[in-house]
Amino acid sequence: MNDMTTIDRTQRPYSAAAQAFLARKPALFINNEWVASSQDALIEVEDPSSGKIIGHVVDASDKDVDRAVAAARAAFDDGRWSNLPPMVRERIMIRLADLIEANADELAELEAIDNGKPKGMAGAVDVPGAASHIRFMAGWASKLNGEVIQPYSMPNGTVFGYTKKEPVGVCAQIVPWNFPLLMACLKIAPALAAGCTTVLKPAEQTSLTALRLADLIAEAGFPAGVVNVITGNGHTAGDRMVKHPDVDKVAFTGSTEIGKLINKNATDTLKRVTLELGGKSPVVVMPDVDVAVTAAGAAGAIFFNSGQVCVAGSRLYAHRSVFDQVIEGVAATAPFWAPRASLDPEAHMGPLVSKEQFERVMGYIEAGKRDGASVAMGGDAAAADGGYYVNPTVLVDVNPQMSVVREEIFGPVVVAQRFDDIDEVAREANNTCYGLGAGVWTKDVATMHKLAAKIKAGTVWGNCHAVIDTALPFGGFKESGLGREQGRQGIESYLETKTVIVQL
Repeated sequence: MNDMTTIDRTQRPYSAAAQAFLARKPALFINNEWVASSQDALIEVEDPSSGKIIGHVVDASDKDVDRAVAAARAAFDDGRWSNLPPMVRERIMIRLADLIEANADELAELEAIDNGKPKGMAGAVDVPGAASHIRFMAGWASKLNGEVIQPYSMPNGTVFGYTKKEPVGVCAQIVPWNFPLLMACLKIAPALAAGCTTVLKPAEQTSLTALRLADLIAEAGFPAGVVNVITGNGHTAGDRMVKHPDVDKVAFTGSTEIGKLINKNATDTLKRVTLELGGKSPVVVMPDVDVAVTAAGAAGAIFFNSGQVCVAGSRLYAHRSVFDQVIEGVAATAPFWAPRASLDPEAHMGPLVSKEQFERVMGYIEAGKRDGASVAMGGDAAAADGGYYVNPTVLVDVNPQMSVVREEIFGPVVVAQRFDDIDEVAREANNTCYGLGAGVWTKDVATMHKLAAKIKAGTVWGNCHAVIDTALPFGGFKESGLGREQGRQGIESYLETKTVIVQL
């Protein structure tokens, strides 16, 4: 890893479009208008590649939140969106997807500047993924049908019974800082297709692309109040949204700790809740694999997006017969994953999102060392003049009692352990409070399906990791969340089922 210290991690100049956007006066998007906050409080916008403050966004007050919720409430209650023909709602959503694609380069740059992820990655993953979510869910607007049901206890022809699907109402949607634009579109897409209205709050650390998305929402032709975007701190603006009496549903992606608090606070008014929370995903490597291919896949499972991924493969279990070769293979990827500034065209991994996250990750690495873990790769911060760079790290000689094994680190740190048989590794894979994702690498189809059945996780990947598609439901077991997003299940969580019985 020593050769990585010679990398130039100076951030590149911003484009004229990005500079113009950053120069805009901080404002909130309510009723299709940019409006000033009721207070002067602001949140600093930091470029994690340099550690420099590059702008500000509004820290919304309770009054601001109330105004946004009132706009969404009025837009839902008068039916300006839900009563539109499904083909019209679909057409407007498709127009938004088109606009996302038309502004892809600017959106990718803003995401890179704000979050620290490489612009190339944002352009290849985040922006296309955002448009994909909008397009897929748009098609559901015309396919949300109920059914006619023959009553069980009544003579045929005496009553007419049927069900219909109706939008749940006003949705408070709170998204995380690791995939800001992608998660914003993942949240609003099913809500809009169902006929709901929304108040969207991006993470306070990464609000830029949600604000730029608001411009595109207005340009696409959404009626006023259907989508409102407010910025602010989670413990103030986010908390007000969750507790607001005029909000019917809360959708949150973030830490398990905050998810539990949101679930508790939403209970007072029995709001519908969808929670996609933390993970400590196992990656299981069987002895029959192609080690070179598998090691590269295991490295990508943890180092992609600097390990700041809910399904990151942060626990590596390799069969004893191939353990050493797998670790050597992962270590060989170090130059590829060496962290660089987000606008560096050679970057595959950027800095962590903030100083707070940097200190958290480094704290876990030091705790692992103190507890007896050995460093097989990385284990240190990358040299830089500013910015929050951590070298990709592999810890071995760990045990299940260590904090680095038990707790979600949310950084480029994997703990590697040996195993001898399927039952043993299944027990260890499930020895966690989380259950979001898991990966299995093997050439044996029977082994693949046996482990997929044994591992308690919302998604199990075979010979790949973190492959996510908007048509496939996504969510977690245990403390990794409630409900499912994406696919048909994703839109159903924004619908209520009404039963109608008519005596003939």
